[in-house]
Amino acid sequence: MASESLQANDRLESMRLLFNTELQLFIENEIENGAGDVAKLCGEVLLAGGKRIRPLLILLAHEIAGGVDPDEVMSLALSFELIHTATLVHDDINDQASHRRGVETIHSKEGLAKGIIAGDWLFARGFGIGGKHEENVVNLISKCCADIAISEFDQLDHILDLKTSPEDYLDIVRGKTAGPFAAGCEAAGLVAGLRDDEAKKLGQFGMELGIAFQLVDDLLDLRGDEEMGKPRGADVLEGKMTLPLIHALTLSHGSARKRLSQIIENFSDDYFNELMQLLNRSESIHYTEILVSTHIERAISFLNEFPDSDAKQLMLQITDYVIQRNR
Repeated sequence: MASESLQANDRLESMRLLFNTELQLFIENEIENGAGDVAKLCGEVLLAGGKRIRPLLILLAHEIAGGVDPDEVMSLALSFELIHTATLVHDDINDQASHRRGVETIHSKEGLAKGIIAGDWLFARGFGIGGKHEENVVNLISKCCADIAISEFDQLDHILDLKTSPEDYLDIVRGKTAGPFAAGCEAAGLVAGLRDDEAKKLGQFGMELGIAFQLVDDLLDLRGDEEMGKPRGADVLEGKMTLPLIHALTLSHGSARKRLSQIIENFSDDYFNELMQLLNRSESIHYTEILVSTHIERAISFLNEFPDSDAKQLMLQITDYVIQRNR
């Protein structure tokens, strides 16, 4: 089993390196073709690292669906990675973040105007690359981009909104985080030649995995994420209503809810230990962990609609990685 796990890790790393090489070539070609400083700045963000979960899922979903040539779907993987990075560039502006993955953010280094334009360039090039596919695939990419924007609007409306419900939260997650997982996997299935109903199963897998991924991010925010260089409580400080907070507010009453509300509305690291006490009192951390497992199980159930294969085992390895991030 250990040797099989090592082989799986080696193959995932090989796929990651292949994608990174394609990404590097894309940036170099854009610079040569006149994109200049905007491509250089965006390239620094794109090539700063990361697990490349989204492009790996797209490459593997294509293989699970019967695709045999990675070049057939590589442009789709690049498209979604550029679009994802565009959202990060704009998120960093909204959050006033100075660094991401150890690299200074574009707006921090070059100013707000250039940060906005860089994000726009990434969106435009990402959609342009994806637009080379068939209409049904392009429609998926288009809806995914629109849903990201809609969810960003909704999330801003819920900043420090203590009445945010779990349903509000999940609507935002489905559009902003899980939607790109789902659209990428479904689109990869279509590129490989699956029928719409078959490709949708890959999309449902991506949606459930994406929800679990965001729930883990919520937990990592409360524990600190060294890999991303993210301090504990960053989302709370920004007023984002993550699921542990929403759950705790729903279950807390009287003085406990009043105090929790005060901490959320006036959060600083000085209140962190008290916040965790209140979250543990309502078992909100445990509740979120249970939901992570539930959505992972649902994701696997959709994946099990497909025959066993090396690609399927690698996809399961990625689902396991999502869980392990939380441990």
